[in-house]
Amino acid sequence: MPGKLLVLAFAFLALTKAALGQELVVEQPQAHQPPNVVFIFTDDLGYGDIGAFGATDIATPNIDRVAERGVLFPEFYSASPVCTPSRAALLTGRYPIRMGIHHVFMESSYRGMPQSEITIAETLREAGYATAIVGKWHLGHQPQYLPTNQGFDEFFGIPYSNDMSPLPLMQNEQYIEHAIDQTELTGRLTTYAADFIDRHAGEPFFLYMPHPMPHVPLYRSTQFEGVSDRGLYGDVIEEVDASVGEIMAALERNDISQNTLLVFTSDNGPWIVMQDEGGSAGPLRNGKGTTFEGGMRVPTVAMLPNLIPAGSEYTAPASMLDWLPTISAFAKVALPQDRVIDGVDLSQSLTAGNTPQESDRPFAYYSHGRLEALRVGDWKLKRPYLAEGNPIPAIMRPFLDGEVALAPHETLLFNLKDDPAEQYDLAARHPDKVAELEAMMVAFETRIGDTPENITPIDLTMSPAVGVVISAAAKLGLILVAVLTLATALLAFWAGRKWSRR
Repeated sequence: MPGKLLVLAFAFLALTKAALGQELVVEQPQAHQPPNVVFIFTDDLGYGDIGAFGATDIATPNIDRVAERGVLFPEFYSASPVCTPSRAALLTGRYPIRMGIHHVFMESSYRGMPQSEITIAETLREAGYATAIVGKWHLGHQPQYLPTNQGFDEFFGIPYSNDMSPLPLMQNEQYIEHAIDQTELTGRLTTYAADFIDRHAGEPFFLYMPHPMPHVPLYRSTQFEGVSDRGLYGDVIEEVDASVGEIMAALERNDISQNTLLVFTSDNGPWIVMQDEGGSAGPLRNGKGTTFEGGMRVPTVAMLPNLIPAGSEYTAPASMLDWLPTISAFAKVALPQDRVIDGVDLSQSLTAGNTPQESDRPFAYYSHGRLEALRVGDWKLKRPYLAEGNPIPAIMRPFLDGEVALAPHETLLFNLKDDPAEQYDLAARHPDKVAELEAMMVAFETRIGDTPENITPIDLTMSPAVGVVISAAAKLGLILVAVLTLATALLAFWAGRKWSRR
C-alpha cells in the first residue's frame, strides 16, 4: 500500500508540473564529498599573538572564531624553530632531518626539498583534489623544486622569505613581477585564494596558504595602519586575521564551510631578537631559532564543523608532523607505505572530542640537524647547548635588547605541565628522570638512523638578524670609545699632576 501511494504522489507531481509547462526534475542523492582542506600557515607568529591564546593588544576575531567553531591546540609544536624545515615536515609528515633539511634555503641555494618526498598535495591530488599554494613556498626555487612539481596544480606567491632579494611574484613556474609592493601582498594573496575557492567549490580541494607575514620586514596595507595596540607588528596580524575572515566568507558563500577542514597555525615561534618588529611568545620562554617552548610551541586552531565538536581542546602534545596522516584520514586517502611517516592520525580523537590517546609519544626538538631536546608526557629534557656556530659573538650578547636567543646552558629538565615557561630546572632534583630521557633520546636517534647530508648550509649575510648584531657591535664600540676616552683623560690628568710637581 505505501508503494502505491508513492507512485500516485509522483504521478500527481508530474501532472501538476506538466500542467504548468515545467519539466519534472527528481534530485538524486549526492555521494558524500570528502572534506576540503584549507591550511593557513603564518610566518614567525608567536604563541601570544592571537586572542584565543591570550593576546589583548591585537584583535583577531576571525582566528578566534575558528577556535570557537572547532578545536584549540594549547600544546601544538612546529617540527623546527625555523621555517624551511617546518614546512617540509608539514607537507611530508616526516622529520626534516630525514631529508637533509637542517636550516633554511637562501636565495642563492641551488638545492630544494627532494622530489622523492611525497607531499599532502600529491596524496590528495591522486584522490581527485584540486590543489593550490598561495603564499610563500621556501622549499627550493629552482624549477625542479617548485610547488608544481610537488603536487600543486597552482602556485601564486613568492619562492622564499620576504627578506631575500630579488623577491619575485610567481604564478606557477613564471615570474610575473620582479618588484613587489609588499604592502599589497597579503591582500593580493587573499583575493587569489578566495577565487580558487570559488572556482573549485563543486569539487574537493586543498588550499595551502602560507602567508609571508609576519616575517621581518613587516608590511601592511594603508587600510590597516594604526589599527592595533601593538604598533606595526599588531597591524600586520590584524590584516592576516581579516584575510582569514575573507577565506571563511568564501567558504560560507559557496555553502561548503561545514565540510571544510580549516587549520590556522605558525611555522615557528616569534623572532624576538627583532624586538618591536618581532612577536610575543606569551608565557613561553624564548622564541624563533631555539628549542625552548617559545621557539617551537605555536598557536594552532582548526575547525571541521561536520565532524569536530565546537569549542573543544586537544590537550595532548601534537605537531606539524601529524597533519599529513590526519588530513589523509579525513580524506580517506592511504598513506605512503614505502617510507617512515613520523606523524600520527589525530582524526578519531578530534572528532570524538575526548581525551587524546597520543599523550605519551615522544616529540623531538631538532635544530640545525641536532636533536637538542625530547618531550615525553609532561617531561622535557634539553641537552647542553654551548652555542656552537652562534652568529652573535659572546661579547656582544649583553648589549642586545631583550633576551638573547642563543645563550648557552647546561642540561635542563622541565615539567611542562607545572612549568610551561621553563623557569625551573629540575635536573639536579631528578637525576633518574634525566638518565631515563637521555636514554630515550639515544634510542630515538638510533631509530632515525643514517640521514642524508645537510642541503641547507647557513648563510646569514642577508638576514635582518645581521642588523641586530651590527647594532650590538655599535653599542659595544661606543662603550669602548667612552672607556678609552675616559682612560685617556685620566692618564692626561695624572701626567699633568706629575709634571707640575717637578
